[in-house]
Amino acid sequence: MSSFRPSRWLPGGHLQTLFGPLLRRPPRLERKRERLTLADGDFLDLDWFGPDHAGQPCVILLHGLTGSSSSLYILGQQQQLAKLGWRSVAVNWRGCSGEPNHSARAYHSGASDDLAEVVNHVLLRYPGRTLAAAGFSLGGNVLLKYLGECAHECPLQAAVAVSVPFRLDECADRISVGFSRVYQSRFMRDMLAYVSNKKRLFSHQGWHSEHARLDALGSLDGMDTFWDFDGRVTAPLHGFASAEDYYRRCSSRYFLGSIQVPCLLIQAANDPFVYPRSLPQLSELGPRTEFELHQGGGHVGFIEGLPWRPRYYLERRIPGWLALQLQASGSSA
Repeated sequence: MSSFRPSRWLPGGHLQTLFGPLLRRPPRLERKRERLTLADGDFLDLDWFGPDHAGQPCVILLHGLTGSSSSLYILGQQQQLAKLGWRSVAVNWRGCSGEPNHSARAYHSGASDDLAEVVNHVLLRYPGRTLAAAGFSLGGNVLLKYLGECAHECPLQAAVAVSVPFRLDECADRISVGFSRVYQSRFMRDMLAYVSNKKRLFSHQGWHSEHARLDALGSLDGMDTFWDFDGRVTAPLHGFASAEDYYRRCSSRYFLGSIQVPCLLIQAANDPFVYPRSLPQLSELGPRTEFELHQGGGHVGFIEGLPWRPRYYLERRIPGWLALQLQASGSSA
């Protein structure tokens, strides 16, 4: 099941990365949205899909930077998991569901506290249900950090992380090089719009204290790189001393050795967001972690097949691997 042959008509990491967002037709799913109120009064929107059969697993899905539960790789996973008879819930990080969140705080690559609230919510909703998770890019980094923090107390039975920025500082450097600057420009545009939209909402609603927190960040002009944004926005909003402090405290590579549950890492050597040197060594991994490194695949790409019939390796590999792990752990999957 781990055999992946990147399509010859999509050579290189960039074409693999861009094919899905630009050319894939989105799966049409009738999902049920739920608003989860967080401990601090803010909210996350959750999109549920799949049969709700007692005893069957539930999988939490976590999107990447500037994505949402409607990202195509999330929709594709939910579609395939439903074919196994499994329930899934796609998380929208704060402010990513099409509506600004209600606090100055945003989502970021270390927001494992928000993930912990989602996991606890699903456990309360489905007591005794087997629970797994899959995270992509930023969502993968958050997931791995959470798994390492939980260690032996983790309530998940298995987890998958794809195209992870294991070292946030080095990935912030990598996306500033060559053609990858195109991705950086798009991310910067979307992230700055995310902050600006919240400022307008808070002003309109009269939420003075939250507006003041954003206003204290100063001008949003002149931010061109992740280092700029994370130093001037992410760090002060979330209690980090600097971008460097944020990267050091939230890079998932530093949490890998503590992960105790079965965990699969799927990565491509030609990922245009991640330097090869940022990838962990096998000696850094937890005792039940598998590291699947492919030469091709790009960033959350992994496209197989023919131009008129592309296939999506992640939608074959992730449900298949989870099924094996959950069966081995005694699940009814």
